[in-house]
Amino acid sequence: MDDISRVDSVNATTSQDDSEEEQQGCGGSSCCNPKSCVYRFFGLVLMCLLGFGSYFCYDNPAALQDNFIKDLGLSTSQFVYLYSWYSWPSVVLCIVGGFLMDRVFGIRLGTVIFALLVVVGVLVVALGAILDKFWLMVAGRFIFGIGGESLAVAQNTYAVLWFKGKELNMVFGLQMSFARVGSTVNFSVMEPLYTWVSSYYDGYTCTGVVLFLASITTIVSLLSTIILAWMDRRAERLLKRRDNQSGEVVRITDIKDFPLSFWLIALVCVAYYVAIFPFIALGKVFFIRKFGLSPAQANTVNSIVYTISAVSSPLFGIIVDKLGRNLVCCFVSILVTIGSHALLAFTFVDPYFGTALMGLGYSMLASGLWPMTSMVIPEHQLGTAYGVMQSVQNLGLALITLVCGIIVDEGGYLMLEIFFLACLCVALVTTVVIYLYDSNHGGVLNMSAADREVWEKNRLSAEDLEREKLVAAGSMSDITPQDLLQPHSDFHIRNRYLSRIGANLPSNYNENQKGLAYRALR
Repeated sequence: MDDISRVDSVNATTSQDDSEEEQQGCGGSSCCNPKSCVYRFFGLVLMCLLGFGSYFCYDNPAALQDNFIKDLGLSTSQFVYLYSWYSWPSVVLCIVGGFLMDRVFGIRLGTVIFALLVVVGVLVVALGAILDKFWLMVAGRFIFGIGGESLAVAQNTYAVLWFKGKELNMVFGLQMSFARVGSTVNFSVMEPLYTWVSSYYDGYTCTGVVLFLASITTIVSLLSTIILAWMDRRAERLLKRRDNQSGEVVRITDIKDFPLSFWLIALVCVAYYVAIFPFIALGKVFFIRKFGLSPAQANTVNSIVYTISAVSSPLFGIIVDKLGRNLVCCFVSILVTIGSHALLAFTFVDPYFGTALMGLGYSMLASGLWPMTSMVIPEHQLGTAYGVMQSVQNLGLALITLVCGIIVDEGGYLMLEIFFLACLCVALVTTVVIYLYDSNHGGVLNMSAADREVWEKNRLSAEDLEREKLVAAGSMSDITPQDLLQPHSDFHIRNRYLSRIGANLPSNYNENQKGLAYRALR
């Protein structure tokens, strides 16, 4: 026994020496030590840059809508293909993108591949413009969509790996705000960039050159992805990090178990967002024609929705966390958005005011709507539920965007605004239906934060009692110790969601993460 003890002691000492040796030199300095704040802060900057190029280039067509239509000889119906074909791959890839990273590529290689697809996609779009081949531009947007949506999943997964604990809330908020900054910068710089390039080139060649210059942002994101992959591999080796393999996959068969309230929530999601993103895609020409703004001013007004969202989304999320009443929050946000569209459609009030209201409503709805799914779907089905919800949303955007282009060509922008108001009315009526349905089934969706906390504790107590009954009955053949220890509360939604789409998280995820993790889903 003494010999064995001495051997163990030697092994432990050797392991400790190896660990200390790895931290010597550059590895021991604050900028190279994976545990240091400097190292992790630099990683956070790279995580934010990872998606910057994708968000910047997503709305390049919107920022140059009039130039696209003039230089390429497009109708509005053709122009919206650039958005519709971006959404088509998202109908499926929002479910399987994380699975590919987890089971096939791994997080590092998967992120680099998806970032490379984004670069290839935007370059193909630019090449199509230079060659005056619109079908090639559409193909490029399709490739862009394949990489862009999965890259967003990878961004969240990296955040979880690096910032478990209280910091994760801050990281999700920064990533979301930085994404909106990318969209805002796009609307601010693309028109001046086009004006500068037009002194050297004209027509579709000018548009293509501008898009090539814009693609530089995606190359910066790709380089950030490669550096981050190197840093993550180094951190994994030095910290001896081994991600917990959950083995869970999305199960489409769970759809048959979803209650009516889930599908009503999904309907609100589709009916609301089709009045936001297509409006931004087509808003530039609307502001020029109705309000007589210059192209640069129109882009500025169009970007206010994203600017307001970048600032107010975290604030509204905190308010909803403190007060609860998710359905009331959704109802008010839809009313505010209806008011903003009505101002833009039927009055000549300064459009800055209307788009600012739209940004507030958009931020408020995201904070109230997405957490409600976690209140009506069992935890083991949440990955499937959020995947289906996002797929339905992207399907709606792909179809409705095409419809919007036809409406503008046939009836003009006033008819388009009326269509948006009709969609928002559908969302408003559906919210009332959800309230009536929920009131007859426990009323959990509109509880105050305090009442919901009591309800959650009672539910957990009931589940603990049910576990004890199962143990006493010997019905444990399909239940693991992890199942018995895993709490089923709403603040684990982000944990479960990211786990289902490819991130691997420990089961003892910190309770303090329940607030902003919800909001980062959108």
